[in-house]
Amino acid sequence: MFEELAQAEAAVAACADAPAWALTEPDLVAALDAAHRLEQRLAAVQLTLVRELDGRGTAVAQGASSTAVWLRDRLRLTIPAARRLVDLASALDTGAPGVRAALASGAISVEQARVIGDTVDTVHAAAGAEAADKAVGVLVEWAGQFEPTLLRRLGTRILDHVAPEVAEAAARAALEAEARRSARDRHVTVSELSDGRLRLTGSLDAEAAGLLRAAIDPLTAPSGPDDSRSLGQRRHDALADLCRLTLRTGELPEHGGEPAQLVVTTSFDTLARQLDVGTLDTGLRLTPETVRRLACDAAVLPAVLGSAGQALDVGRQRRLVTGPLRRALVLRDRGCAFPGCDRPPRWCDAHHIRHWADGGDTSLANSVLLCGHHHRHVHRGEWAVRLGRDGHPDFVPPAWLDPDQLPRRNLYHRRT
Repeated sequence: MFEELAQAEAAVAACADAPAWALTEPDLVAALDAAHRLEQRLAAVQLTLVRELDGRGTAVAQGASSTAVWLRDRLRLTIPAARRLVDLASALDTGAPGVRAALASGAISVEQARVIGDTVDTVHAAAGAEAADKAVGVLVEWAGQFEPTLLRRLGTRILDHVAPEVAEAAARAALEAEARRSARDRHVTVSELSDGRLRLTGSLDAEAAGLLRAAIDPLTAPSGPDDSRSLGQRRHDALADLCRLTLRTGELPEHGGEPAQLVVTTSFDTLARQLDVGTLDTGLRLTPETVRRLACDAAVLPAVLGSAGQALDVGRQRRLVTGPLRRALVLRDRGCAFPGCDRPPRWCDAHHIRHWADGGDTSLANSVLLCGHHHRHVHRGEWAVRLGRDGHPDFVPPAWLDPDQLPRRNLYHRRT
């Protein structure tokens, strides 16, 4: 075998030096197919060698703690990659011989062989050796059409083809096992970072995953042609919107004897001059810009303290756009009023056109509905908001976006 591999290596080396540009397009495609088949054939040889070395205990004899560790140093692989080699070599050696034969012929890839091996083991346990042999033939045929991920998905229904008499019971058992595993492993971890941010990690069961996607996916779409947020940033903002909507419902259980709410503490003077930070009741600090934006939100109750620390105002009802005023605002704007945004009213904050800390009153003429993303956008100060002669909001873009600074309107909610 060593001499044959040496000859094959020399032939491959000659191909590496050959000019690919000289090939016609059909020959180029054929050469790619041949190289791929050769790669899979060589993989089958490599797995045979790995299995033999593992069986002989060569790694331990040479001082390594395992074959995977020995392969890491010998072939300069990562430990996970080395372990996958050892595991697949063992699976092909002890499993259905048709899988190894398909890999050796170049008909399937290494990843497809891994999927087929796993699937065939499941079939063998559920329906016996005869059904497992049938499954190999079906899966190898499918591997000629489907990549590993889709092949694994199709493999979950393989019993329908090779052992229909047990397929329904096996599928039910697998589903129940998956449900038990999901229930056992479900968790959400909230880790506080040093700068006050939170890192979310976890695993949701199928029902919770469906609920999250149903709620968050509509909010994850770009809000308009000028939306430059990445997908991850849009998901982040959508999750924040869900929290705002939930707080607005008033249906959350009390927390510490108080309704669930966000409390921001700041000095009134420094808030009005946009000079100071705010502090949440959790101890986290917020920028002046964020504090002023939150002060617009009817779902947030600001706690404003005087210079001596006494409470001047905790959630002034006259400042909040609620009740009949909120309904009138919804009837007028019908959703986020920023040009091009399709967010409905329930996802929107009531923004004070002239901020209340600057003397702006709480009235229909001084309010506009904005979704969370555009509320933050407007508070950066580049866009100006004003009411037109007909009482509907106009948005004046910054000069760098439109040198003429022509007012724009949202035509999504109001077509005429």
